[in-house]
Amino acid sequence: MSAPERLPAALARRIALAAQGFADPRPGSGAGVRQLRRLVERLAVVQIDSVNVLSRAHYLPAFSRLGDYPRAALDDLTARRHVVFEYWAHEASFLPVRLHPFLRWRMAAAEQHAWGNIVQLQRERPGYVAEVLDRVRAAGPLKASDLDEPRPDRPGAMWNWHAGKVALEWLFFTGAITATHRTTAFEKVYDLTERVLPAAVLETPTPEPAEAVRELVRTAARALGVATERDLRDYFRLRPEAARLAIAELSDAGELQPVEVPGWGAPAWLDPQARRPRWIRARALLSPFDSLIWERPRVARIFDFHYRIEIYTPAAKRVHGYYVLPFLLGDEIVGRVDLKADRKDGVLRVQAAHAEEGVDRAVVAAELRDELRLMADWLQLDDVVVADRGDLAPDCLRAGLTPA
Repeated sequence: MSAPERLPAALARRIALAAQGFADPRPGSGAGVRQLRRLVERLAVVQIDSVNVLSRAHYLPAFSRLGDYPRAALDDLTARRHVVFEYWAHEASFLPVRLHPFLRWRMAAAEQHAWGNIVQLQRERPGYVAEVLDRVRAAGPLKASDLDEPRPDRPGAMWNWHAGKVALEWLFFTGAITATHRTTAFEKVYDLTERVLPAAVLETPTPEPAEAVRELVRTAARALGVATERDLRDYFRLRPEAARLAIAELSDAGELQPVEVPGWGAPAWLDPQARRPRWIRARALLSPFDSLIWERPRVARIFDFHYRIEIYTPAAKRVHGYYVLPFLLGDEIVGRVDLKADRKDGVLRVQAAHAEEGVDRAVVAAELRDELRLMADWLQLDDVVVADRGDLAPDCLRAGLTPA
């Protein structure tokens, strides 16, 4: 076997950005269903999160790559056309429907990974899950709030689900039901999977688990461009043993190329079809749940950028803010901003702005100003206002943004 190709770290960074869609020019307001569908196919996993201080997380990756697109077009893919479906992949995620057969092994193995509250429910109320499934079958689309179940008294618990929600989520995990859409309040609406997904998807034979894992690793490799083993298995949260076997088989078949990236400290694999751009001219605000940055060790390795989300950190202990978005300029992350969409006052609030060490703050502030104004327009907000917090805030104000 020949020695792995040695990829310069800067080239590996550009390959990773191109694979994630940052090498292409933005279509801006011309983006519609076709561009969104292509982007979801490219990313394969679009993470969902309920925090709405700025925007629901699944809308943001498309804005970062496409610019001022209509959010209703993404709703069209997920809630009406059903060419995208919801399931547990990286976390709760939207995925192209072609991947449904390749996740059925996870649905079939659900009993091996039962959570404590479903085990307790099945012990205390045997037959209840089947009753809920029968109700969905008979009555059609159903929300957890449609079930007359008392909510448990566990203040502050993140997963404070009543018995009906536990049963519905368990049936969702096993694949018996799926999400038809989410309400404006972000509540999931469930129905039988065969009444939601396209017939062609449902009729696709279920592959063996090893074949399915190979396809998931193959898909992750295309979405990442160049990646370590950890990167590849983290994309779909695969078990190490199964992922390693799949990587070895894909490497032997020539579908993954072993490479060495200085400074990465781990073997890496390259998608042989990955683009190798000479430059990246991106400008983007990145959601904390964006697939480019959701694995923090990979972010540190590729961008030398150390990032953590501080939502669950007490306010007095936060360093950069509550909902902080890294700012990508060219092929580097040059700053971070704590953002809030103040819908009542009609403004995008920059609650803090910080620059990375060594950047030209005036240049960064000017580019950030334009990106923030674009985001405000996309969110249908009238202005961008900047609080005096963070070392980049004065530069943002000098660039012409409004003081808070």
